[in-house]
Amino acid sequence: MLINMKKASLLILALFITTASFSQGMFSLFKRSNDFFDLMQLHKFTEAHEFFDTNLGSKVSVADLEKLWGDLDARYGKFDSAAATAGKTEGEYYVVTIDGKFASDTQSFIMAFNKTEKVVGFFVKPRSAEGVYLNPAYADTTLYAQKEIYVKATGHSLVGLLTTPKKGTNFPVVILVHGSGPSDMDETLGPNKPFKDLAAGLAAKGIASIRYVKRTMVYSGEFGHAFTVKEEVVDDAVAAVELAATIPGIDKKQIYLLGHSIGGMVAPKIATLAPQLKGIILAEAPARKFTDVWVEQNKYMFDTSKDTTQAGKKHYDLIVAELAKTRITSLGTMKPDSTLFGMPASYWADLNLYNQVETAKKLKQRILIIQGANDFQVSSAEYEVWNEALGKKSNVTLKLYPDLNYLLSSQLEKGTVRQYQTPGSVSETLINDIVGWINQK
Repeated sequence: MLINMKKASLLILALFITTASFSQGMFSLFKRSNDFFDLMQLHKFTEAHEFFDTNLGSKVSVADLEKLWGDLDARYGKFDSAAATAGKTEGEYYVVTIDGKFASDTQSFIMAFNKTEKVVGFFVKPRSAEGVYLNPAYADTTLYAQKEIYVKATGHSLVGLLTTPKKGTNFPVVILVHGSGPSDMDETLGPNKPFKDLAAGLAAKGIASIRYVKRTMVYSGEFGHAFTVKEEVVDDAVAAVELAATIPGIDKKQIYLLGHSIGGMVAPKIATLAPQLKGIILAEAPARKFTDVWVEQNKYMFDTSKDTTQAGKKHYDLIVAELAKTRITSLGTMKPDSTLFGMPASYWADLNLYNQVETAKKLKQRILIIQGANDFQVSSAEYEVWNEALGKKSNVTLKLYPDLNYLLSSQLEKGTVRQYQTPGSVSETLINDIVGWINQK
């Protein structure tokens, strides 16, 4: 059940998979995709069929949907849950990937939507050995245990996992905080699950961790209007820190927070709101304004594409011009939910008023800044800014890893977004360094 769609340019695809380019409309489509599978699970095939546009609905009947669901049940066992995990633009359409969990296996699906949020394409995603998560060698399951927990901020409850070493007690704990966009608790991107790797690696070496589903995935309907990084990241991270302090077996004086990408960018702010933190770890964290990071990403992708056409250059210039509009620090006459490059004006104004470097300078907590030189999304230029500003402070440790990419795994070169479809694991060297830094106390 496929629909022919125009192929998106490399720039647009890169933007959508990188740090935060999920539009407000895409948040709505994530929820719509999940609603579709809720109906399928309830065997409400007629209601599910109503999600289709006229063309697709004429080709795929209610009976076809019922048969498909029966075939999936026979092949993979009883359906458990589904979660929209990725989105991108394809010309005039929007494409969402949904990961389905069944009793005996998993299966991913693709749904394509038009601008009226009607489904114009729906099919089972082909399974590929290339896209299978690889359990890292250091993830010795005999050394740690996992327990379901819930991170609760006002009006919100996010399922998560507490991962603890099986031996000993009074463990240090690390809160794992996502980058931008909707994300599951493993921070899944393709077959890669960096937060799952970090949790396993840390626990096997005596460090507990908390990871949780990001609010933008579970409560996607709340992000169709004005919001800021407070609602996207900060509130739930603070709630996770508070939760950690109540868990038996956790050393209340050894609570740390690891923020990835924008999670690292706002980690200093979180530390000011959660003084019980012993320290923060900034992984691939922007030190400059978010707009500067996006401009650099797009220049890299444009240069890598080797597009010498006039149309390509015009398209690139248009993107840079649109990005320039995101440098606002106040709304003025603009409505808070006005969209600037896929995010509300309220988001940009709030983020641009925040200075993560100056905030970090004032912190008394310990700070570890880690950066991969093969990260093309958050480049080493960010590390240089951090190093220049904080390198001489006694509470700050910085380390640059020549081979690591945005997902903290080893990469031979910077490459492009295609690398995220190849399985990789968080570097064990990095994990050992984090453990060593925490154990220095």
